[in-house]
Amino acid sequence: MAKYNIYVFRHGQTYFNKKGIFTGWKESRLTPLGIKQARIVARKLKNKKIEVAFQSKLSRSKDTLKEVLKFHPECRKIITDDRIIERDYGNLDGVSHEDFIKRIGNQEYDLLRHGDSISNLPSEARKKVEKFLGEEEYKLIHRGYDTAPPNGESFKNVEKRVSEFIKFLKFYIKKNRVNVAISAHGNSIRLFRKIMEKKSREDVVKWNIPYDTYFHYVVDV
Repeated sequence: MAKYNIYVFRHGQTYFNKKGIFTGWKESRLTPLGIKQARIVARKLKNKKIEVAFQSKLSRSKDTLKEVLKFHPECRKIITDDRIIERDYGNLDGVSHEDFIKRIGNQEYDLLRHGDSISNLPSEARKKVEKFLGEEEYKLIHRGYDTAPPNGESFKNVEKRVSEFIKFLKFYIKKNRVNVAISAHGNSIRLFRKIMEKKSREDVVKWNIPYDTYFHYVVDV
């Protein structure tokens, strides 16, 4: 039985990430630090074999992948597949974390509708929310898994499309017998990990997905 590898990594830091803004499907270019982080991932994957690569339509995914593939002339195909795109935050896209926290504190947002967005805040910002909500209310954030923010996606929505992508990916790997790299986004990676590692919803909302590393999975053929 042959084994083929999947290497999944997050794009580098963008200007919206740096400024603390919910990015979602909006465009935001890599910062100089983001380019450096992409190059760190590239060096970590330098000696791996990558024959096919996947990216989303967003520039941050494409630009990170470009850095990685500089070391992989053997990569013969790049596929754009938006089943691995970032979570759509709907009305929160382009909203600053600071304004979001303030409006949560003023109870202008319904926790059941926006609570899981708190999981995407940096750890210090999460602590601020927990402090003024109190322990019991803070626990509500994990109940929003199935509930999308207005005009956006829930984690359940993202999980559905990522699950469909994984089924396609496994079929593709078995058919073509290739190792693949995937330049994805923080939230699509959360759900990718949940499915591949058989983790829980509680795990998903607790994870921090770093910019400068990768996750490795194996498919048996």
